[in-house]
Amino acid sequence: MPRRVLQGIVVSNKADKTVSVRVEKRVMHLLYKKYVKKHKKYAAHDENNKYKVGDLVRIIESRPISKTKSWVVDSLVRSGGAE
Repeated sequence: MPRRVLQGIVVSNKADKTVSVRVEKRVMHLLYKKYVKKHKKYAAHDENNKYKVGDLVRIIESRPISKTKSWVVDSLVRSGGAE
């Protein structure tokens, strides 16, 4: 079974070996037929603590690593701003 792949922005890296990634998607409103942005935060595993807040990253679904963490950061798509 293929693993799901998502892309989002790192919003927190305070936890050890974990980053919070905010993934946005556009869905059509059923009644008004207008596209609306929705978002969800995923806890993703970051083994070397190398991703910073603001980075655009790809995350891949994996086996459960902890109670809330079942995603792993795959790669950096774009660095996020001030360095």
